[in-house]
Amino acid sequence: MVDHQPSVTASPNSAESNGLSEPPELSIVMPCLNEADTLGRCLEKASRAIEEHRIHGEIIVADNGSTDGSMEIARRLGASVIEVKTPGYGNALMGGIAAARGRFIIMGDADDSYDFGEVPKLVERLREGNELVQGCRLPSGGGKILPGAMPWLHRWCGNPLFSMMVRSMYGAPIHDVYCGLRGFSRDLYDRLNLRCTGMEFAVEMVIKSSLFGARIAETPITLHPDGRQSHAPHLRTFRDGWRTVRFYLMYSPRWLFLIPGMLLILLGMLGYALALPGFQVFGATLGVHTLLVASLAILLGFQSLLFALFAKTFGITEGMMPPDRRLEAFFRYAKLETGLLVGSGGFLLGWGLIAVAWNRWRLTGFGPLDYASTMRLVIPGVTLAALGFQTVLSSFFVSILGMGRK
Repeated sequence: MVDHQPSVTASPNSAESNGLSEPPELSIVMPCLNEADTLGRCLEKASRAIEEHRIHGEIIVADNGSTDGSMEIARRLGASVIEVKTPGYGNALMGGIAAARGRFIIMGDADDSYDFGEVPKLVERLREGNELVQGCRLPSGGGKILPGAMPWLHRWCGNPLFSMMVRSMYGAPIHDVYCGLRGFSRDLYDRLNLRCTGMEFAVEMVIKSSLFGARIAETPITLHPDGRQSHAPHLRTFRDGWRTVRFYLMYSPRWLFLIPGMLLILLGMLGYALALPGFQVFGATLGVHTLLVASLAILLGFQSLLFALFAKTFGITEGMMPPDRRLEAFFRYAKLETGLLVGSGGFLLGWGLIAVAWNRWRLTGFGPLDYASTMRLVIPGVTLAALGFQTVLSSFFVSILGMGRK
């Protein structure tokens, strides 16, 4: 949860903050953690941009536990200060946005790397009807990075790679997924129900905006060198990079579960097609050992497909993802009873094959067996029995997950 104080007057040109004042068109939210070196310059630039372009706006500083006098600087310059006690970049922004009264919200870091004089460009794109306007610092999207403003690894590897991933995995039309200067409508923010409390907040906003079909635009901006002198940037390259990859996968059952599962099943079926008849491949005879490995691939692949189904159902039920017509069509046919029938059939068929092998063993007086022959019954039998049992249990589980959808 986020604890905060009531909002007060937010900028030199905004109306008084009282119950009768007209809500501002724009709220600028700056997360802050010990930014005394640069916060004043950021607030002055934001106030000047609002005043010169006659934007009815407010400025909110979401302080996340500063001990260097940042809050006093913000209050002295007329910003509304919201104290967010729970640590985390996402927590700070959610606390500030919760207090914002504007129809449009622009968020930007208080380290002076973003020029808040560019705020009117984002406001103009929002007025055109865009729901999310993402700033772009990278030249690929028309942006500009001044010398020393971004580490080499971030500029040429991290940001381009993560931006390419968000375009290919989620269809987001942007080139700089981690740009911290962006604008969005209050209505979109309320619809997205963002949950990430750390640095992933920025990525979550882009991914969910794309998944929910929001109108997204991108506008070039200039990135300036970090103006802080008293401490290093809060971003940690490898820690936050891994957290970004992890979040991408968690929000994409297709890439995390579905595609790997389908590949494993295809490999397993290929192994069966070659090993059951005992074909030779490059001079090697494929026998029961290949069959056993192929069964493992099928079991792992099927488990991965089930996890894709579980994750997608849970995500839609919890509002993390939009409804999927393909999944709805699947559930029209794959009901609980269908899963129970298919699973029970596979389970019984598997045990039938095992029974045939057992009968062969009985006919020999329970003596030695021809393993090359009997294992071609036992391995498929065990595989089918396991798949059938998984299907029965999974049918109940996915029905429980999907109860909230009805």
